[in-house]
Amino acid sequence: MSDVDMVSKQKAHKKDTADSALEILGKGPGKGGLRNLIPFMGPAFIASVAYIDPGNFATNIQGGAQFGYTLLWVIAASNLMAMLIQILSAKLGIATGLNLAELCRDHFPHSVVLIMWAVMEVVAIATDLAEFLGAAVGFNLLLAIPLWAAGILTAVATFLILGLERYGFRPLEAVITALVGVVSVSYLVETVLDKPSWSLLLYHTVRPEFCGTQSVLLATGIVGATIMPHAIYLHSALTQGRIVVKEPGQQKRLFHFEMIDVIVAMGIASIVNMAMLIMAASTFFKHGLTGVATLETAYHTLQPLLGRSSGLIFAISLLASGLSSSAVGTMAGQIMMQGFLRRKIKVWIRRMVTILPSMAVILMGLDPTKTLVLSQVILSFGLPFAIIPLIVFTSRKIVMGELVNSPTVTAMAGMVGVLILALNIYLVFQVFTGG
Repeated sequence: MSDVDMVSKQKAHKKDTADSALEILGKGPGKGGLRNLIPFMGPAFIASVAYIDPGNFATNIQGGAQFGYTLLWVIAASNLMAMLIQILSAKLGIATGLNLAELCRDHFPHSVVLIMWAVMEVVAIATDLAEFLGAAVGFNLLLAIPLWAAGILTAVATFLILGLERYGFRPLEAVITALVGVVSVSYLVETVLDKPSWSLLLYHTVRPEFCGTQSVLLATGIVGATIMPHAIYLHSALTQGRIVVKEPGQQKRLFHFEMIDVIVAMGIASIVNMAMLIMAASTFFKHGLTGVATLETAYHTLQPLLGRSSGLIFAISLLASGLSSSAVGTMAGQIMMQGFLRRKIKVWIRRMVTILPSMAVILMGLDPTKTLVLSQVILSFGLPFAIIPLIVFTSRKIVMGELVNSPTVTAMAGMVGVLILALNIYLVFQVFTGG
C-alpha cells in the first residue's frame, strides 16, 4: 500500500469514527446505551499508560515490601488527583481544539515558551529512560539475555508499535489498550496467587497513616511517580481533533463521554497500582523480605515464594508496561515539540534520540532500578510546567467557553496542584540532602 493510499484510508477511517460519534452526540444524553460509548473510548487509555509505567512498579513494590498495606491509601488518593487532572486536560482539548502546548505558545512570551519546551524535552528523555529500561529488564528476565541485547529488542519493538500510527489512531489505541490489558490481567492473577488479607487491604485503602519518616518519603515518591507531565500534554492533544464539535450542548455531551473514558481508564490504572503494592505486601513483607527494592530482586524472589509462574507473570507485565509507556512517551514528545515550536521531526529520529541515554545507562552497567527511580525525580521538575498552565487555561471562560471550570473545580484543581508540587519539592529536597 502506498503512502497516499494509507493516508486516504486513515482519513476515511477517522471520518467514519467522527461521523458515528457526531450522530450519537446529536441524539442527546442517555440515548443508545453502553454501545454508544465505543467511539469515545481510547484517549484516556493511552494517557493512563503513564500511570502504570515501570516507575510505578519500582515505587509500589518498594512501598509494599517495606510497609505492607500501609500506603495503599496513598495510591488511592494520588490516582483520584490524577483523574481530576486528566479530566481537565481532556476538556481543554475538546473546548479549544488546541492542545496544552499550543495554548502555551499562543498565550505566553516566546522566551517562556522556549524554556517550557526545553524543560519538557528533558522530561521526555527522563520519561523514556524509565520506560525503556523497564521494558529492557522485562526482556532480560523473560529471555535470560544480556541487558544490552534486551535494549535492542526494546528499541525494535517500540518502533513497530509506533509504526501503527500510519494506519490511523484506532490500531495504535487497540495495541496500547491490549498491552494495558496484559498488565491488568497479570496483576489480577498475581493478586489471586498472593491470597492477601482483604480486611486489612480495605482498612488501609481508606485509613491514612504512616510508619515513620521513611514511609512519608516513599509515599511522596509514589505520588511523584503518579502524575506525569507528559501525560497531561498528551491527553489534551488526543481529544483536540478526534471529534470536532462547536455547539456548546454537543461539547458538553462529548465531555460527558470523555469523562467516562477517563474514569474507566484511570480506575483500571488505580487498581493495577494497588495490586502492585498488594503483591509486594502479601508476599515480601509477609515473609520479612523488607529489603526487596529492585525489579530483578522482585522477580527472582517471587518464584520460590509463589511458584515459577508468578515470576513469569511479573516479567510479562513489566515488559508490556515498558513497551506501551515507551511508545506513548515518544508520541507525547512529538506533540510537545509541534505545540511549542510548530515543528516536527520524524518519529524514528525522536525515538533514536531518546533511546541513546537508555542504552548508555545499560552499557555503563548502571543499576536499572536506581536509574529508573532517579528519572522519577527529574520528572518532578516538569510538573509545574504542565499543571499550572492547565489550571490557568481551564479556569478562563474566554479560552474554554461553556466548558470553563466552575469555581469549585478550579479550587479543587488548585489544591491538588499545590499538594503535588509541594510533595515533589519535598522529594527532591530529601534526595539531594540525603534526608
